[in-house]
Amino acid sequence: MAIHKVLVTGANGQLGWELAQAAVSFPAFEFVFVDRNAMDLSNPSEFEVVIALFAPDAIINTAAYTAVDKAETERELAHTINAEAVAQLAKIAKQKNIPFITYSTDYVFNGNATRPYLTDTILAPVNFYGKTKADGEQMALAENPATIIIRTSWVFSSHGNNFVKTMMRLMKDKDALNIVGDQIGRPTYAKDLALATIQIIKALNEGKSIKGIYHYANTGETTWFGFAEKIKALAGLTCNLTAISTAQFPTPAKRPTYSVLDTQKIENELGITIPNWETALKQCIDQLT
Repeated sequence: MAIHKVLVTGANGQLGWELAQAAVSFPAFEFVFVDRNAMDLSNPSEFEVVIALFAPDAIINTAAYTAVDKAETERELAHTINAEAVAQLAKIAKQKNIPFITYSTDYVFNGNATRPYLTDTILAPVNFYGKTKADGEQMALAENPATIIIRTSWVFSSHGNNFVKTMMRLMKDKDALNIVGDQIGRPTYAKDLALATIQIIKALNEGKSIKGIYHYANTGETTWFGFAEKIKALAGLTCNLTAISTAQFPTPAKRPTYSVLDTQKIENELGITIPNWETALKQCIDQLT
């Protein structure tokens, strides 16, 4: 089936916004972006009506409940948005025989690994947010085995709330900051993830068979402290940064220590070249300064 119209949820999020910027360069597709007002993921029973209204040829779900610490107490809402809503979207896509792409997280893993997580590594989330995303993956694939799930990590953008923008703001306001230095992962520029997503839409439109779980994150790995140091250098800021341990910075939700995703599958199967996180970060900071 030819793909012409693509419905994208979560228009105001980092990834939804970056998809809207990227979509301009792909006029062969009509991207329709909906925010929470048009399609509220906390009300999955309303989806059929909204989707029937737009009659898309593919659905990309970038909306999610992402408040990791708050998810520990707002459990029902987090689970509805990250699991039940995703399963419902997958089900509708199957009924309509159209592609469905959704996103997951490095937080579905336990963080105890010493080598990058593969797409088929056993799920063992250490916090409730991670559990909702793991449930969402499994429920979506149960409803619709053709679901495409892209796990990503440490997402940043020039739009929305993220580590890069928070660090730039705090470094301008404060003389010194303590940053966790013992959690390792791969930062992901939402712009690069958006472009990779459009590559998938193009490949599907050309008849390529794509389904199941993929990992996408910018190449290279770092710690939150290393990430902050690079932000400081690229933005020309002078704040004094100190690396601290996770134990010195307690949070309501436990964080995985090691979050590095192996992205070989998406690179090999789809021929996608992934930029290094430092190159991506420079692009993002150039947008912000």
